[in-house]
Amino acid sequence: MAAKAFASANPRARQYRPWLLRLALALLLAPGLAAAQSVRIKDIADIEGVRDNQLVGYGLVVGLAGTGDRLRTSPFTRQSLVGMLERLGVNTRDQETRLETKNVAAVMVTANLPPFARPGSRIDIAVSALGDATNLQGGTLLVTPLLGADGEVYAVAQGAVATGAIAARGAGASVQRGVPTSARIASGAVVEREIPYTLGARGTIRLALRNPDLTTARRIAAVVNRAAPGSATATDPRTVALALNGRDAVGFLAAIEGLRVEPDQIARIIIEEASGTIVMGANVRVSTVAVAQGNLTIRITETPQVSQPNALANGETVVTPRTSIEVDDGAERRFGVFSGGVTLQELVRALNALGIGPRDMIPILQSIKAAGALQAELELR
Repeated sequence: MAAKAFASANPRARQYRPWLLRLALALLLAPGLAAAQSVRIKDIADIEGVRDNQLVGYGLVVGLAGTGDRLRTSPFTRQSLVGMLERLGVNTRDQETRLETKNVAAVMVTANLPPFARPGSRIDIAVSALGDATNLQGGTLLVTPLLGADGEVYAVAQGAVATGAIAARGAGASVQRGVPTSARIASGAVVEREIPYTLGARGTIRLALRNPDLTTARRIAAVVNRAAPGSATATDPRTVALALNGRDAVGFLAAIEGLRVEPDQIARIIIEEASGTIVMGANVRVSTVAVAQGNLTIRITETPQVSQPNALANGETVVTPRTSIEVDDGAERRFGVFSGGVTLQELVRALNALGIGPRDMIPILQSIKAAGALQAELELR
């Protein structure tokens, strides 16, 4: 009420009211903007030892509509089929050479066993053809044990196969979308054995950063120490050690993983030469440098001219070749000068103003790096 009375009594206060409102709004939004640049610890770091384990198995897919393996060229499929029938009480050893079915395919089954998976829980599996099968759509995977790196069975897979691909073939044409020889089965395996692991058994838990960085590791340790003093230490760019000090491991990690920290990253440019893709980090800077780019393009166009005589004449039809050659050396392109400390946005805007496409930008960035003017790490893939 006092502020309102002051504003009504003082005309100058009414004049500055919009500016004061904008300042107050900026102060209110400032914490939100700062928080928007930070991320949770759980999004940039993993708990050491808590990871997936890869499983693999060999099995048979049956019920295919004539798109399975050819038994003459896939001896492993024939042997697996005969062995599977013998286990079910069907003896086909005497007639093994007469097996000519095309409804069976040998496959490799892979899966990731998540951490803390308990017996009875289900996991997704991937099925991939091993022989010359052309389509796994509509097939059924028979019981397949999935083995770990130690050779022990950790899960058993079985179920209907769904490829999600389309493949059709006719006498004169064919169409295919996706890969019909690779499929997935959602919840297609049952966990039979768990991997024993006790969280925080040694009284210390280590966080592993997904992108190693000294600054980020120090910031994580500082944030954790503010919540639990003396419990975090950054030991190297990838690792932050957490001392439980008698705390419950699950409750301590649940409280820590939600803390927010602003990660740091090195200036880096990733170049995919095959696809012409360029990804630049936010900290990329360019020193003062001049850039000019021009391409030599030669266009050759053939437009043959046919000279045909009249109907009653005794002449011959003559084809006269006509060739048009155009040369474009990019002479209209200009020099571009980048002043020191150019940001990523200014760099991209300036290169686009020069009419430079992504593929032309790759050798330019390499040349700027060779000249020592690119303050970033250049990674080619």
